[in-house]
Amino acid sequence: MIIVVVLVVVVFSIGLWSGQSRGYKKAEADIKKVQAESAKKAAEDAAKAANPFGAANPLGGVEANPFEKTKKILNPF
Repeated sequence: MIIVVVLVVVVFSIGLWSGQSRGYKKAEADIKKVQAESAKKAAEDAAKAANPFGAANPLGGVEANPFEKTKKILNPF
């Protein structure tokens, strides 16, 4: 009976140890994956910020002749 209890404890300990080592390896892989994705996103964001041709045009909404509307109101003919 004592041998059975000792074997159960040993088997349980081995199972617990192997489960933790597998979980640790999986966690390491997940962390490396997240770090690689973060580095890739940071590099893309830096490339977008450094590109002067990707910037928005500050004069994009400006009309060609802003006085045209006023001219039509003051002189409808």
